[in-house]
Amino acid sequence: MKERKNSLVTPSAAPTSPHRLISYGCLALSMTLVGSYVALSKPLATTFPVLLLAWLRFGIAAIAMPHWLRKPVDEPPMTGRTRMLVFLESFLGNFLFSIFMLFGVRMTSAVSAGVIMAAIPAMVAIGSWLFLRERIGTRVVAAIGCAAAGIGLLALAPHPSHADATGGEPGMPWLGNLLVFCAVLCEAAYAVIGKSLTGRLGPRRISALINLWGFALSTPFGVALAWHFDFTAVPAGMWMLLVAYALAASIWTVWLWMTGLKGGVPASQAGVFTVMLPVAAALVGVFVLGESLSALQLLAFAAALAGVVLATWPSRSNRATQTPL
Repeated sequence: MKERKNSLVTPSAAPTSPHRLISYGCLALSMTLVGSYVALSKPLATTFPVLLLAWLRFGIAAIAMPHWLRKPVDEPPMTGRTRMLVFLESFLGNFLFSIFMLFGVRMTSAVSAGVIMAAIPAMVAIGSWLFLRERIGTRVVAAIGCAAAGIGLLALAPHPSHADATGGEPGMPWLGNLLVFCAVLCEAAYAVIGKSLTGRLGPRRISALINLWGFALSTPFGVALAWHFDFTAVPAGMWMLLVAYALAASIWTVWLWMTGLKGGVPASQAGVFTVMLPVAAALVGVFVLGESLSALQLLAFAAALAGVVLATWPSRSNRATQTPL
């Protein structure tokens, strides 16, 4: 009986294994980069029309990773369902997320966007329960509660007026917040669909395929806007920021996220790492864009980080409540 009990906890399944810790690191770094480029996209969104910016992003990334499109010899042929998942992953998690987020950050501050994006873990957990039939363990539920507590604290915290936000559009904060929430729903769909895709395709191929779809979807808008846009008026520093944004948004963050999911982390648990997104966005807003951050907001971010600790801290109960994928 003792031997059977020990056999249920194998090194490959234990969350303390080096492989699982690497997966956690990839997920956390991916969402940290997403939060950083969301905040840094604010000056870009005031320089370029949003749909032109999205088209340039996908185009630069497509030039940087054509070799990732090649099908590995050991990869099975894509089914119709897999092709549909790839399209939805790009349409929801790449194209619509970019549009909603870029328009949203033009109308609200990076800190305010962080308030709303703290809801991503809850949305991912609900989506994984509905569509992937994953059971949500006690620790993950507690982690979601920490993220919700962060939202509540940030809602009580004072935020700067829109006139003080860098590049903001006065008088439209409610619309900006609504668009950011739509981006939250898209990001949750991205996490859930991505979990399904990693069982069929490799991280690099997923990254390249969804970026190519994003480029195709944005091309009609991008070409029309580029025809009338004065590219010579864009400073050199803004072009450098654009290249960094494109590489981070379409290559590094996607590859890191898919690699983390490939390591066997359930989507509901991986979703908790999305709290790094609002934390990074708010911190970049404060230290780079010059926005304010109150003590109450700091407390909210501490609650969000506590959620990551709850979700990843090793325990027997954590292993027992995860459904094998």
